[in-house]
Amino acid sequence: MPEPNLFQIFTNPLNRTGIRYMVTGAAASIIYGQPRLTLDIDLVTELKAGDAEKLLQAFPPEEFYCPPVEAINLEANRPLHGHFNIVHQRTGFKADFYPTGQDQLHEWGMANRKRIEVEGEAFWVAAPEYVILRKLQYYREGRSEKHLRDIASILEFSSDQIDFQQLQGKIDHYSLKREWELAKQTKSTR
Repeated sequence: MPEPNLFQIFTNPLNRTGIRYMVTGAAASIIYGQPRLTLDIDLVTELKAGDAEKLLQAFPPEEFYCPPVEAINLEANRPLHGHFNIVHQRTGFKADFYPTGQDQLHEWGMANRKRIEVEGEAFWVAAPEYVILRKLQYYREGRSEKHLRDIASILEFSSDQIDFQQLQGKIDHYSLKREWELAKQTKSTR
């Protein structure tokens, strides 16, 4: 049996629900940069009333661990920083779900997401500008160098896809200039 594709384990069922989402985090960094090990996928989702039930139907308990509907609804209703996981039981692959809530950067990211096709299946990925901005924020919060290396890799492999003027405006808006300068000085792990 072929090994399952990390993206498709989670994006194919999401596509069938009609719930708007985008792949972000390390998985998006891999799409725009160079491969690195990850056993999870980060998904920003627009969850509305009734969507928790749709998720539970799309990710059946014989294949996936899902939190109870009440927990999903609680996280979906947080104005900021909502989060829950769904785990593929056979592989241990995990999806971290981040409801958009009232996060303006999530909202901007969803409005600018990109449609990508892999192995005949389409899925939605955050724009490279969004990925860079989140990685800059994560670096500022935790000082993990992996975020700077991911940004360096994106700049090396996908600079032709980046709207640098728009990115700079967001960097200024979120006060990320110092982190941006560090990221531009970082070498990718190539």
